[in-house]
Amino acid sequence: MISVVIPTLNAERSLGPCLAALGEAVLEPMLAEVIFADGGSTDDTREIAEAVGARFVEAPRGRGPQLRAGAEAARGEWLLFLHADTVLPAGWVAAAQRHIASGPAAAGWFRLGFDQPGLTPKFVAGWANLRSRLGLPYGDQGLLIHRSLYREAGGYPDVPLMEDVSLARALGRSRLARIEATAVTSAEKYRRNGWLRQGARNLATLARYGLGASPEALAKSYYR
Repeated sequence: MISVVIPTLNAERSLGPCLAALGEAVLEPMLAEVIFADGGSTDDTREIAEAVGARFVEAPRGRGPQLRAGAEAARGEWLLFLHADTVLPAGWVAAAQRHIASGPAAAGWFRLGFDQPGLTPKFVAGWANLRSRLGLPYGDQGLLIHRSLYREAGGYPDVPLMEDVSLARALGRSRLARIEATAVTSAEKYRRNGWLRQGARNLATLARYGLGASPEALAKSYYR
């Protein structure tokens, strides 16, 4: 059974499609629960959780602390970490079942796609998928991991940024596997900031992290 952990912060506008795609897992059935790990929403996120029967877990703001709190509250054998603005495709359950059948030795990531057509989104997604094959999937691709492996790797760190890279590093390339389905995530930040500018910003942040910059310092500049 899978516990789906979704970090939320004023996510009411994006949760509908994300939750609708999880309906496949209800029909199997293989969905143990959906957990909103919330960082202090002031919109209707809590009401949405109540309406769909999701658990609402309060946590310090930041994806790292929120994901960690959601994982600690989860009861399922497998954990699926999913961003609120990411939508899994039709057929994702079968792909996830194939990964689960291979055993708990590796965490699974989905291929990345964007909710915008065009060459630039395809190029950025292609780079993300190549990076993932090299052992660095990001959180907006989703992560399906057995509880024991999650604990062995130390789980998500209590940091405001780069929590996904930190966990991927702890797992290592040999314990990461591609799930043959494409998760479609929102391109809103790219549309807002510009595709080239946002892409360069992401690469610069990753490079600084690799050179030893703290997640706290990176978060201050990234969210400025």
